Amino acid sequence: MYRFKVPDILPTLMPGFLWRVATTEPVLYLTFDDGPHPEMTSFVLDTLKQFNAKATFFCVGENVQKYPEIYHRILAENHSVGNHTFNHLNGWKTPLTQYLENTNRAAEVIKSNLFRPPYGRITPTQARHLRKKYTLVMWDILSRDYERGLSLKSSLNAIKTGSRPGSVLVFHDSEKTALNLKSLLPETLSYFHEKGYRFDALKV
Repeated sequence: MYRFKVPDILPTLMPGFLWRVATTEPVLYLTFDDGPHPEMTSFVLDTLKQFNAKATFFCVGENVQKYPEIYHRILAENHSVGNHTFNHLNGWKTPLTQYLENTNRAAEVIKSNLFRPPYGRITPTQARHLRKKYTLVMWDILSRDYERGLSLKSSLNAIKTGSRPGSVLVFHDSEKTALNLKSLLPETLSYFHEKGYRFDALKV
């Protein structure tokens, strides 16, 4: 089981998902799952602004309903958003009809053709249905910022050495990632900014 970087074979075994963007330009795609959250999403937006960076926020529908102001700030600052279901459902444990209905409910408040399955867990049947409407976005690099006791040094090293032009990186703007994210995000942005990279949002 990989920890931080997706093995090159996995996208071949699971085609039909966006794992990274095909480019030779020095650009990275930062993505944030599970928000919006009043404290953490605000921190992320403030930090991105310092580096003139754009990102993509895969939002949970119920959080958008709870915190509409921070959701509208994401849009106002020209970041992109994606659907992350309404209740953060695990596709492996959720019947097809319920999963699609939950995604449709989220779509009422999240206007996007991007979708990321929570936990990265989605069945082939669910994917086949959702692909008709969405670009299904996975990732190239997982920061593991949600882990208690995470070695920040290991995570940062994996991000720095594993990222390449077009990489899609995953962070989480949620309460449980606060301690890790407040170290990982600024250091990631600073390191790649100095290397001449830019940070773009995925196209909606």
